[in-house]
Amino acid sequence: MASGRPANDVHDIARRLYVSRFLSAWNSRVFEFGAVLYLATVFPGTLLPMSVYALTRGLSAIVFAPAVGQYIDTSNRLHIVRVSIVLQRAAVAVSCVIFYILAIELPLGRGGKVGMLVLLSFLACIEKLCSIMNLVSVEKDWVVVIAEKDQAALMVMNAQMRRIDLLCKLLGPLFIALIDGFSTKAAITVNFSMNVMSIVVEYFAIARVYYEVSELQESKQKPSPEPADAESSQGPERGFTHNWRRIRRIFNKSAKDFDLYFRHRVFLPSIAGALLYLTVLSFGGQMVTYLLSVGYTATQIGTTRILSVAFEVLATWVAPWLIGQIGPVRAGLWLSCWQVTWLVAGFAAFWIFDDKPIISASGLVGGTILSRLGLRGFDLCIQIMVQEDVEAEIRGTFSSVEAAWQNAFELLSYTSTIIFFRPQQFKWPSLISVAAIASASAVYTIFVYLRRGHLLHLDSLTRCLSSSKGKQRARERAIDRITSQNSM
Repeated sequence: MASGRPANDVHDIARRLYVSRFLSAWNSRVFEFGAVLYLATVFPGTLLPMSVYALTRGLSAIVFAPAVGQYIDTSNRLHIVRVSIVLQRAAVAVSCVIFYILAIELPLGRGGKVGMLVLLSFLACIEKLCSIMNLVSVEKDWVVVIAEKDQAALMVMNAQMRRIDLLCKLLGPLFIALIDGFSTKAAITVNFSMNVMSIVVEYFAIARVYYEVSELQESKQKPSPEPADAESSQGPERGFTHNWRRIRRIFNKSAKDFDLYFRHRVFLPSIAGALLYLTVLSFGGQMVTYLLSVGYTATQIGTTRILSVAFEVLATWVAPWLIGQIGPVRAGLWLSCWQVTWLVAGFAAFWIFDDKPIISASGLVGGTILSRLGLRGFDLCIQIMVQEDVEAEIRGTFSSVEAAWQNAFELLSYTSTIIFFRPQQFKWPSLISVAAIASASAVYTIFVYLRRGHLLHLDSLTRCLSSSKGKQRARERAIDRITSQNSM
């Protein structure tokens, strides 16, 4: 990676950053999947506790993400990441203790179990918000500062971060599922132990990065002093008015953050990337449940997940190469088209062979697997544009509002399978997913046209065609001369 620092220093800094990101992603992915398994064990025969847990977790990200962004933009970088690490690990540790209490079947009664579920949902909200805080801080801010405006270095670090996340996404759930298959209590214990033991390494690894990169220690902006509120000193009778005004200020600030997001020059690619989350075609719980219902075995589903992640990891090499050839804007258009093409092809096979469930599902699986290369590549292109175009002082705000939209679209994908909950109705959530991905591609295409003024190099194409026609005419004239000479 080229930068103003010695190469060895840059690699050491990047390696420590990767260690911290790996531990954060690994613990997050393991607990996220483990929580599903633990809830299924302690609340057998019903999906309601899982639905409440997931819905609460997702809604918290939508409601509080702007506040997280404000905190990121106005606080010390190291303090933000350390707070996210400590609070996230604490939330997971306490959740594991509660899961263990439920797993050993203490006589809590119905009210006790409901209370435990409420507490677990609250802790899930904290864990989710801290996860967003860590992700936005490290991937949208720290990486940009460390790369020092070197796009090649930025691409390398982005790609490596994405590989780390994808490998954790594949191996983390597999790891905890294997232990849970042996014993749920053992899985909870392992989850708790890994979470607690990793905190020290992660805590100090990120600090080393901070102190070795002087630019990270610089303030992103000068926080404006909070105006003194005279009403706060006028007795308790004015307390309600004071608190109400503070709440109004928070809501007004959130509204301004959303307005900033909508007006920003990279709004269109960002919202296109958020639309990608409105899908059930991702080998998540919804698609896995459908595949099991039509006759796929757990082994076959595991194989398809591995192939899917393999294509996603491949995108972390293909996308940087393509960006180096034609730039992130055009590369995003190409990769978006790749994703839509294969999803439409897979969905067409899914619809045409509706009377043959295995063949129909296999067509959808094949199209989805191939589309993942375009998905991750397109996502990387959008990430680079956001990193390069969003100002340092509003990176947290912009990326947190972006995360809120991502979670909103993800909740809509869950809503689609709540409405069409029967396996025979899976074609409708699939259709909604394909429409959402196609819409994301259309939105991005509009952005490319507005940014570049054209989609294709028509002048180059015209010159190429003109040159080809000229060469063809020259060949025809040469043939005519030879023919006339022979006839003489």
